[in-house]
Amino acid sequence: MKGVVVKSTGSWYLVRDKDGKLHRARLRGKFKLKGMKVSNPLAVGDRVEFDVEETGEDTAVIHKIEDRENYIIRQSTHKTAFSHIIAANLDQALLIVTLVSPRTSFGFIDRFLVTAEAYDIPTVLVYNKTDMYDEEMQEYQRQISHMYEAIGYSSLAVSAKNGEGIDAIKQLIQGKTTLFSGHSGVGKSSLINLLVPDLDLKTSEISDFSDKGVHTTTFAEMFEVDEQTFIIDTPGIKELGIVDIPKNELSHFFPEMRERLNQCRFNNCTHFNEPGCAVVEAVRHNNISLTRYESYLSMLHGEDNRK
Repeated sequence: MKGVVVKSTGSWYLVRDKDGKLHRARLRGKFKLKGMKVSNPLAVGDRVEFDVEETGEDTAVIHKIEDRENYIIRQSTHKTAFSHIIAANLDQALLIVTLVSPRTSFGFIDRFLVTAEAYDIPTVLVYNKTDMYDEEMQEYQRQISHMYEAIGYSSLAVSAKNGEGIDAIKQLIQGKTTLFSGHSGVGKSSLINLLVPDLDLKTSEISDFSDKGVHTTTFAEMFEVDEQTFIIDTPGIKELGIVDIPKNELSHFFPEMRERLNQCRFNNCTHFNEPGCAVVEAVRHNNISLTRYESYLSMLHGEDNRK
């Protein structure tokens, strides 16, 4: 049988088959992903092949993980030498951002965007809690949106509290598998509850399942909006470390730097202090945002600035 992983508790997985039935499953043996040191061999969104066991307990064994189209990854919070796959096989990601209570840093936004670029995942920035903005904050949000839209990232201004922008999100996610991500407290759960009002009914089996293993808050969970539309909710991410991106390739995942790829004097330019650097020149002339460039330097130098 074939299915999709919709939840994980570390050792047990919940798999939805093509008919929508949920199966409590475990991996057969140890899976090792070639060339990857990850803390979780399976992630929500993975497509798998499994067999139902003849034990009378409605359990299954996963014996194959199909190749991933893409995935979003971060440094493991528990194993420093390992990475953690947040979710796989995504059509897009929505990064929920708040400018107040709590404030999402540019560094965090840019690290997420770089990771999404590296694994070919289109991303939209969603600014939540607009009901808390005064006029000055509204103007600030418009400026930030313009900065990111200028390099290809669209954005939405929404409020889970008063329902602003919810219809636009519904239209955006229709017919797709969408990852919702962001810091704790940015309102992901509130937005999802507005998008899927009968969530308690849809996830009753999944909620029961969580009692059957040790719940780990580092795992994502997939919810069905309709037959063609799925949301993957992720626990709040405190830090997002860049994984497996060589320093000499980092600028390739900044669209505004990528378009100047062959314009520097040296073909191995790191865009830091080399003479004849087209990127530094663009920053000087305000053609590349200083905040984006500072984020780039932070990643380039491996600074512990992941929040």
